[in-house]
Formats: sequence, structure tokens, C-alpha cells
Amino acid sequence: MRIRIVFILKNKGANVPFHHQFLLAQLVKGIVIRGGNEKYRDFNHYNFSGLKGQTKISRNGLHFFSSRVTLVFSSTDQEFINYFLTELFKFPTVEVGNLMLIPEAVEREETPALTEETKFICISPLVLIVPGFNDSHGKRFISPETEDFSDMLYESTMGRLADYGQYSTEELAKFTKFQLVPDANYLRKIKETQKKFARIYPVYDQDVKYEVRGYTFPFTLYAAKEVQEFVFHSGLGAFTHKGLGMLDIANTDLTNRTVRYEW
Repeated sequence: MRIRIVFILKNKGANVPFHHQFLLAQLVKGIVIRGGNEKYRDFNHYNFSGLKGQTKISRNGLHFFSSRVTLVFSSTDQEFINYFLTELFKFPTVEVGNLMLIPEAVEREETPALTEETKFICISPLVLIVPGFNDSHGKRFISPETEDFSDMLYESTMGRLADYGQYSTEELAKFTKFQLVPDANYLRKIKETQKKFARIYPVYDQDVKYEVRGYTFPFTLYAAKEVQEFVFHSGLGAFTHKGLGMLDIANTDLTNRTVRYEW
């Protein structure tokens, strides 16, 4: 299930780093641990976006000027989402960077009908490689147009599906179809304008800072319907529970996909 958490912004003009997923990851983990439910202490089958709102860019990062900002939050476990929301709304205010946010409301996204061919966009960076300590391996560039790119995502997705525990070994063995095809026109235009679709991002794991390469580009995924649903709700690639690899359906009207959510 995917929800949108709406916050009132108390201090318009305040800023966060351009990439602030690590700050949101710290907030989410802190709320989960503070709730005291041991069942979810090490739970990692969730995903979230960056904060959405009216922004301006400066050398200090993203400055938010809208009265409200939104966070897309998703998990295959509705009970976990309800637990997280219950704990979050116990706080009159939460801070992300310099933003002071008041939890106000929650909307549930209607789940779109997914098939074995889905065009996705990345709404947070997609990461392929889990780095080791004092290791630059995680920053290595791999072209999305290569078989290696798809193969690495297939391996990580199958590993996460196995860990998820909802499919038997026999069922997982049937999920052999998996191919990611990047939007060639998008990549060509990016190269022509000398912009970037792959950047280095910070990730923190148990207080250790790692640097990873993240990719943001539209692509078509060819995979079983069950796999499509899993990555839509749980993210794709590495560090999904730290807000990386969140996807959305390309060319959809987001305004007609939500209803108020009560938990």
C-alpha cells in the first residue's frame, strides 16, 4: 500500500539538502524504534520518496515555500504503515533538516492495474550496489543499457522477494522474466544537454557513511505481475528502506489516485 503523508510547513523558506533521503531515513527509523514494537525494529520492507512541495534551489539545498509538503510512503505490510502513522502523529512537530513539519493528514493512493510490461519513472535514485566500508565499489558507473544493469537488479529483487517470505521457492523460481529497458530518447537528450542521470549520494548505515551511485531515468520493466507489484510498493534496487529506488507509473494523473486514509 502507498500513502501520502501531508505536513504543514511552519517555517516557509527553510531548507534541506538537495538529496535528503538520509535525513528522512533517520526520522523514519527513529519513529519506528521509539514506538517500541520489537516486531518492526529491524523491519525493512518499506520505501519512501523525498519531500514534495514548491521549492527553490540555492547553494544550501532545496528551500520549501509551499504551506504544505508531502511524503510518499509505501510498504507491502499495511499493519506496519498503521503502526508508523500512529507513532508519527504522536509528535506535534518533526524536523527534517531545517524544516519544521506538523503532521496533518494522510491520503491513500489507489493501486494502479499493473501488467507484465510497466513504464516507470524514478522518484528517488535507484542504487545497484551495496558498498563495503572504505570501498569505492558502490560509486562504480554501470550503463543502464547493459545486461549487467538488469541482471544486478534481478538478483537484488529476487533476494528481497525471498526475504519478504510471501512466495515459496517454487513460486520464486517461476519469476525468471526480468528485463529493464531504459528510455533511449531520454538518455540521448540527457547526454546532448550534458546533464546527469547518475550521481553520487550519501547513505548512512549504523552511523557509517557510505557513498553510492544513484540513477534517475524512465524505463520499461518486463517482469511478472507479482514482481511489478512488489517493486511498485517496496522499491527497486539497494537501500529501498532508506528511501532509495522509489518508483511511480509514468504518464499517470496523480491527482485522481488518492482517497483520505484513516487508520
